[in-house]
Amino acid sequence: MSTLLIKNIHTLATMDTDRREIRDGALFVRDNVIESVGKTSELPETADEVLDLQGRFVVLPGLVNTHHHFYQTLTRVIPAAQNCSLFHWLKTLYPIWANLTPESIDISARIAAAELILSGCTTASDHLYIYPNGSKLDDEIEAIRSIGLRFHASRGSMSVGESQGGLPPDSVVEKEDEILKDSQRLIEKYHDNNRYSMLRITLAPCSPFSVTRDLMRESANLARSNPGVRLHTHLAENQSDIDYSLAVFGMKPEDYAESVGWLGEDVWHAHCVRLDDRAIRLFAATGTGVAHCPCSNLRLASGMAPIREMLDRGVPVSLGVDGSASNDTSNLLNEARTAFLMARVREGDANAMTARSALEIATLGGARVLGRDDIGFLAPGMCADFVAIDLDRPELAGALHDPIAAIIFCQVNSVDYSFINGRKVVDAGRLVGIDRELLVQKHNQLARQLMAIAPR
Repeated sequence: MSTLLIKNIHTLATMDTDRREIRDGALFVRDNVIESVGKTSELPETADEVLDLQGRFVVLPGLVNTHHHFYQTLTRVIPAAQNCSLFHWLKTLYPIWANLTPESIDISARIAAAELILSGCTTASDHLYIYPNGSKLDDEIEAIRSIGLRFHASRGSMSVGESQGGLPPDSVVEKEDEILKDSQRLIEKYHDNNRYSMLRITLAPCSPFSVTRDLMRESANLARSNPGVRLHTHLAENQSDIDYSLAVFGMKPEDYAESVGWLGEDVWHAHCVRLDDRAIRLFAATGTGVAHCPCSNLRLASGMAPIREMLDRGVPVSLGVDGSASNDTSNLLNEARTAFLMARVREGDANAMTARSALEIATLGGARVLGRDDIGFLAPGMCADFVAIDLDRPELAGALHDPIAAIIFCQVNSVDYSFINGRKVVDAGRLVGIDRELLVQKHNQLARQLMAIAPR
C-alpha cells in the first residue's frame, strides 16, 4: 500500500458537510482513498510521496463535468457554423461528423480529457452518439483509460433520420435493435458500480428530435435493469427544441420526458434552458438532474437556464462544458465562472449566485447528478481526487483575502497539480505521461483531414 501526503496548503476547501476551509491544511491518502483531512500539524509527517505546497496553494475537490461531446474538439470554430443557432449548427456539422473514424474518436477524446484535466476536472461524463465508419464507444473508453480520468461513458444514439422527420441525416442513424444490443454489451463489458469506480456506463439516446419514443422507453428499461446505469439526454435546449416537441409529440419536453419514463433520480438532462416553473417543480419532485452548460447556451444564443430557481426548488444541478464545437473549449473552471456570472445577469441580482455556490455546482452538484457518494468533497473515505492552484500568479494578485472566492471571481484557467484516484496526473502545470505537443499535432492533422473531405 502506498501513501501520499499533501501538506502546508494555504487553504484547503473541503466542500464537506460543514464546508470547512482549513488554513495550513493537509491531506493524507492511502492508495486511492483519502484517510485524513486537517491541519498540517495534525496529520502524519511522512508518507511514501510528499508534496509540500509551502503555503502558496489552494486545494479543492476535483471538478465534475457532466455533459460533453469529446469528438467535437475536431470541429471547433468551423466557419460555416460560427454564427448558427442549435438546429442550423447541427445540420451544418452532421455531414462532417459522418466522416469520423475510430482513430479520430480516440485522439479527440485524449485532447478533450487533457483540456478538462488541466482545467481542474477529475471526473467527466461524455455523450458519444454518432458511430460512423466502424467507430465504437470502446474507442473512447480505451483512450480515457490511458489518460486516467474518472469516466462516465454515455452510449448515445440516433435512430430517426431526416426521412422520418428527425434532424440528423439518414447516413448517421442506427437501427434501434442494434443500439440496444450494443448498449447491453457495453454494460456487461465495462460498467463498474463499485465504490471508487473509474468507469461507468450511461445510456443516452441523443435527443427527442433524433430517436423514437420506443427507444427512449427501452433504454430506460435496460438501464434500470442494471444497477448504477443512469440515463442522460438533451432537453429543452432552445425555443426550436420546444417547438419541435409541441409539433411532433403534442407536449412540452418535460411532459414528453415523463411520458417515456425519463424523470427520476437516475436521470439527468443537458441544458434545460427553457424549463418553466411547472417543469422545474416536476424535476424537483422527481429528483431529476440538470447539466447546466452556460458557455454553449450563450454561444448558440439558446438562452440562460433558470439555475437559481432550480437550486431553490431542490433540483440537482451540475456543470457541463458541452461539445467543443459549441463552446468552443473544454475548460471547466471557465464554465463555473460563466455559470456564476450568468446567474447574476439572468436574475438581475448580484446575490443570485455566490462564488462558493458555483464551486458547489461544479463539485457536489456533479457528484449528485452522476449518482456518486465518493467524489465531490474531501473527507476520510472519499476518492483521492483533488486539484491545487498556485496563488502566486498575476491573475490572483490582490485577491488573497479570499482565495477560494478568487478562483471564481478571477480568471483562473488551469491548475498546477491534479490527483485522480490517488495518482498525480498534473505536475507543476504539465500533464504526466502525455506528450502534449505530439498529441496536439496529431489532433490538428486529423481535424484538417476531416475538413478536407467535408461536403461543400
